[in-house]
Amino acid sequence: YIIMFNEKKENPNPVGERNIIAKNSSLVGDIKSDGDFRVDGKIEGTIQTSGRVVIGKEGYVSGTIDCTNADIEGTFSGKLIVDQILSLKSTADISGDVVMGKLSVEPGAVFNATCAMKSAVKVIQNGTEKTKKTA
Repeated sequence: YIIMFNEKKENPNPVGERNIIAKNSSLVGDIKSDGDFRVDGKIEGTIQTSGRVVIGKEGYVSGTIDCTNADIEGTFSGKLIVDQILSLKSTADISGDVVMGKLSVEPGAVFNATCAMKSAVKVIQNGTEKTKKTA
């Protein structure tokens, strides 16, 4: 009866990858990452991530965000594409074009945007179901 203690398991999806744009910081340009983002400063450009984007109360983003989930407390202006859930807190101020899977809005949030909800359309073809995403 042998017990192995030194077995290392590789984690294919690292947990805890978090990028922070701190208060009083400003960034102009495009960002691409697999990790989560928290913006408490100012970004002008594009954020593309397969993770979550959080815009803090004093955060400001102008440009494009393409992410899986988003929680917004601050200000966003531009094009916002959220594959799953967009959550707008009461202090959020959104303007531009928004495409998302699901939307959650707290009372008090400002939402001045064209809005489209993604949906999964099931197509039955030769007796098998195929899921087709539409925007």
